[in-house]
Amino acid sequence: MQSLVRLLSNCTLTLQPQQRGAVAMLQQLRTKTKVVEKPKPGAGQQFRRIVHFPEQYTVAPLKITHLAGRDPVTGRMVAKGIGGGIKQQYRWIKWVRDGPSEGAPQEERVVELLRDGCRTAKVALVAVGDELKYILATENMREGDILKTSRVIPRIPVRPNEGDAYPLGALPVGTRIHCLEKNPGQPCHLIHAAGTFGTILRKFDDKVVVQLPSKREFAFDRICMATVGRLSNVEHNKEHVGSAQRMRELGNRPRSGLWKRKEGKHGRKIRRLPPLTTISSPPLPKEEEIRMTLNL
Repeated sequence: MQSLVRLLSNCTLTLQPQQRGAVAMLQQLRTKTKVVEKPKPGAGQQFRRIVHFPEQYTVAPLKITHLAGRDPVTGRMVAKGIGGGIKQQYRWIKWVRDGPSEGAPQEERVVELLRDGCRTAKVALVAVGDELKYILATENMREGDILKTSRVIPRIPVRPNEGDAYPLGALPVGTRIHCLEKNPGQPCHLIHAAGTFGTILRKFDDKVVVQLPSKREFAFDRICMATVGRLSNVEHNKEHVGSAQRMRELGNRPRSGLWKRKEGKHGRKIRRLPPLTTISSPPLPKEEEIRMTLNL
């Protein structure tokens, strides 16, 4: 390719307009290139399971297809640390807490608290009129509690209870929240992990500054919905696995590469060095004894 470019640069030719473009491409392609399709930000896959969502919302456990770290299309191994585990049931969480935009707030009753194996926090089955739905349970939520949901922003901030859903502009400064909307009208897809919460720090103009669990501060629109309280299962990050079998039950395969031939636990033994050896100069050759045989 370089020799061809050098040849074309030394020659003076009269080229047609179509040929000039080809020569320009030859001059630019000095090395071989490979087209790599990079994944788009935020479109990551976990390759652990595929949840088959129906067209309409339901509280029945959904069917799951376990991938065990393999690509669902090609079947190739993508993530090595995934596989096995106890079969879990996936419960569809309704991420949109929608309430009336005027008047009294909507009341919801907690029917049951459940443990969902596909997420870290507990799940609460809530009844609203003739509808049943799942939401994430808070730290002190109990069966029979009455929750309130409203989109009204009053002049004076409300005094909410755990599990109530209000816009950020209706909550006082210092309130702990979770299930926060990133943009108005979108599902509440922030702060979902067990034991986590965000804190409302201050307000300015039409924005509300919230400190996320990562200690970073973001300014959200005052009409973004959020649920009050800290998420349940606070001791999740302190649970002790205890055995390799428990790790397999959680769906994690043994990690490879921990055994090293030279410095690993079961590899070459590192023994103490031999003691110091002093190297001295070689001994001088022994002189031969001369015997006189002549009688004097």
